[in-house]
Amino acid sequence: MLPPDVTAWRDGGRRIPTPAGEVFVRSAPGDGPTVLMLHGYPSSSYDYRQVVPHLHGRAWLTLDFLGFGLSDKPRPHRYSLLEQADIAQTVVADADPGPVVLIAHDMGTSVATELLARDLEGRLPFDLQRAVLSNGSVILDRASLRPSQKILRGPLGPLLARLLIRRGFIRGFGNLFSDEHPLTAAEAEAQWALLAHNDGHRIAHLLISYLDERVRYAERWHGAVRDWPKKLSFLWALDDIVATTNVLDGLRELRPAAEVVELPGVGHYPQVEVPDVFARSALSLLSAPA
Repeated sequence: MLPPDVTAWRDGGRRIPTPAGEVFVRSAPGDGPTVLMLHGYPSSSYDYRQVVPHLHGRAWLTLDFLGFGLSDKPRPHRYSLLEQADIAQTVVADADPGPVVLIAHDMGTSVATELLARDLEGRLPFDLQRAVLSNGSVILDRASLRPSQKILRGPLGPLLARLLIRRGFIRGFGNLFSDEHPLTAAEAEAQWALLAHNDGHRIAHLLISYLDERVRYAERWHGAVRDWPKKLSFLWALDDIVATTNVLDGLRELRPAAEVVELPGVGHYPQVEVPDVFARSALSLLSAPA
């Protein structure tokens, strides 16, 4: 059973078809350009529910990637960030929002860099004007993966997914939050409910294949960070134990002129820990002079 807050988030959205299955979408009208928000692993668009009230009348759009949250979770299925980028394009086409600016977190940052790469190639089917990347291990060899992530990527991944239970998930998920803004009981229950919805926790090893794609497509995606000609900025929580400041340093090397907002005392989920600060900082980056 979904907690009331999750039910309310679900009831305000809709599901749209894609070639791989239906995905859950939330949106609201407002001033443009539309803010497209991409979530990370293993969570969902629910991560942004406290951000959207702070967007001050901006139009916004977000989705649960295939296999996550309230979207379909097909199995067997070869989950791919390239397919997730296709799905993001489908969602944008369905909403027909006009110009778009992008905020991406965690796994969503790699979907974002694939969209940037497509834009560089002249084949992105919407007008993407600016982007903000937040706490994603875009440069994987600079990240500090959690033990569970390493196991899920390996031959024991299917076994760990079968053994995953609520208590273990909440303990590990809580470690991603800062001491100043610890994971609340309500947030923990909501995140577990969304992960376990339609037995999504049993495909955690399939979903984490995106880490291997970060290696396979590193040249393409790092090149997009370096070469995309529009405004690209970084919004980084400094107490992240996974996408550490070492990752941010690597992104700065790729794009030395990028504007950066640092959030001290905040862990891996800044949009959950400090949603007002996250929203204000992201909007500042998205509206700053190019």
